[in-house]
Amino acid sequence: MPRPLSFALIFTFFAALSATAQTPDTSSPTSPAQSQDSAPPADAPKPKKVWTNDNVSGAKGPVSVVGDPNSKPKPAPPRPANTQYAASVRKQIEKLQAQIDDIDKQLVDLKNFSEGEPPTSASGIKLDKSYNREPIEVQMRSLRNKKKDLQSKIDALLDEARKKGVEPGQLR
Repeated sequence: MPRPLSFALIFTFFAALSATAQTPDTSSPTSPAQSQDSAPPADAPKPKKVWTNDNVSGAKGPVSVVGDPNSKPKPAPPRPANTQYAASVRKQIEKLQAQIDDIDKQLVDLKNFSEGEPPTSASGIKLDKSYNREPIEVQMRSLRNKKKDLQSKIDALLDEARKKGVEPGQLR
């Protein structure tokens, strides 16, 4: 078979196939009345209307609100905090604050020493202190870290006291 003839036969075959694929299926005729009657079944629930503030004024009848407007929540009576506990927390905080104040003084002394200024202590000689071989920056960094630790301990004490019902005014 010559080549142009075989191409013509194959082309006609594919054209006939595509034409049959485009024709509507007549084996199951459906009328337009049937497609309109086939609405959702009657047992399907009706969707609920969601009301917004804009269209609630057009609602018929009473509007249901969550909760009963006549019964207001009763605030729990504040239980008195244990005064002994508050006093012990206050003492702990004062002790930690005194340590922070000492660290602040040491930081000022080290800063003054590094700048060549005289120390802030009264005599300038500290008999209870020994010679320290660490560089001043390392000493200052360790003091700052110690100060941060003490401050975090104070914060933890305040949080614990607050959770136990101690008012901040009771710790002053």
